[in-house]
Amino acid sequence: MSSVIVYHGGTEPIVTPICRFGRPNLDFGQGFYVTNLREQAIAWANNMARNRKQPAILNRYIMNREAILQHMRCNIFEAYDAEWLEFIIGNRNGLNPAKEYDYVEGGVANDRVVDTVNLYTVGLIDLDTALRELSKHQPNNQMCILNQEIISKYFVYDGTESL
Repeated sequence: MSSVIVYHGGTEPIVTPICRFGRPNLDFGQGFYVTNLREQAIAWANNMARNRKQPAILNRYIMNREAILQHMRCNIFEAYDAEWLEFIIGNRNGLNPAKEYDYVEGGVANDRVVDTVNLYTVGLIDLDTALRELSKHQPNNQMCILNQEIISKYFVYDGTESL
């Protein structure tokens, strides 16, 4: 069993995540987002805490990624490429290409790349220019759980810590 520790930063403990409570039209669809990058989750938690004026916390889970990849409908983006860009834009525009999947993993459209995504979305730069700009950045990582079955079968809550 190939398990990985993943994190969800926020302002409240989440022992049993519920996928359908996620906000719609996010990068990888409406689901429960985690990352295997602790510092990225901490930064997200601190940002949410500032906005909500509440203490930041970090939820930790053990996820059987190997079983998810073997048994669920998955889409893994290895790079900031044309496929990733179209998928992000489709979800943000409500077209929901994520509905075809149970699990999506790849780079975050964060502060480093969001300007490029937005310029491409509104037609101010073409695809080649967008891809050239995106190629300058190494993707970080987010994982979106879109199917509750993944939470019940392949996730184990491993605690919450205050930041």
